Amino acid sequence: MANPSASAPTLPLLAVADLHGWYGESHVLHGMAFEVPRGEIVTLLGRNGAGKSTTLKAIMGALPQRKGSIRIDGRETIGLAAHKVPRLGVAWCPEERGIFSSLSVAENLTLPPVIKPGGLSLAEVEALFPRLVERRASQGTKLSGGEQQMLAIARILRTGAEVLLLDEPTEGLAPVIVSQIADIVLALKTRGFTVLLVEQNFSFASRVADRHYVVEHGRVIDTLLRDEVTPRRAKLKEYLGV
Repeated sequence: MANPSASAPTLPLLAVADLHGWYGESHVLHGMAFEVPRGEIVTLLGRNGAGKSTTLKAIMGALPQRKGSIRIDGRETIGLAAHKVPRLGVAWCPEERGIFSSLSVAENLTLPPVIKPGGLSLAEVEALFPRLVERRASQGTKLSGGEQQMLAIARILRTGAEVLLLDEPTEGLAPVIVSQIADIVLALKTRGFTVLLVEQNFSFASRVADRHYVVEHGRVIDTLLRDEVTPRRAKLKEYLGV
């Protein structure tokens, strides 16, 4: 007799199904559906206005009008209060970064609350972000765009979250900084983090991601694994308008 446990499917760490969302009377998400397996880096790709960032807000409970299903490690969260979602081990780095600009780098890194055991220590964060060590005493207003982005990512690593939602982490950054951010994201994967990434920079996304979901008009219209990207690059350019 076959061993049931040997063939039992592994539940995705994050599963979104038939997700609809609204801003007032504007229907933005039209049945978003995708899965993020544990330990993978997954991207939502698409043009501006496709609904990618709104999806992250919906996952975090920050979109007031939504319906459908959002499961985190098997638990349904669609009816959960927004302040309870992070306690399930999910952290969001928004496009606007959300650092405290009047505080120093060191102060920013000591502020985030521990929402779940297992967050990186200050020493571990500094090992991942040596540039922040050099800028430890600098205020957020004195940091470059790349340094601000590094600080924004570093802050959420202190919380104990295992699922990281990163919204446009390379937007407006110089290529050399984009490369550094890619190295950091890949290093996070080796540490066991699961990452859902909203991105328009496909060169960056293709370097780091295990799978890509193409989003258009508030729904997923195509899925590509890492090894499918090269043979389907022309179709991706058509989707993304590049």
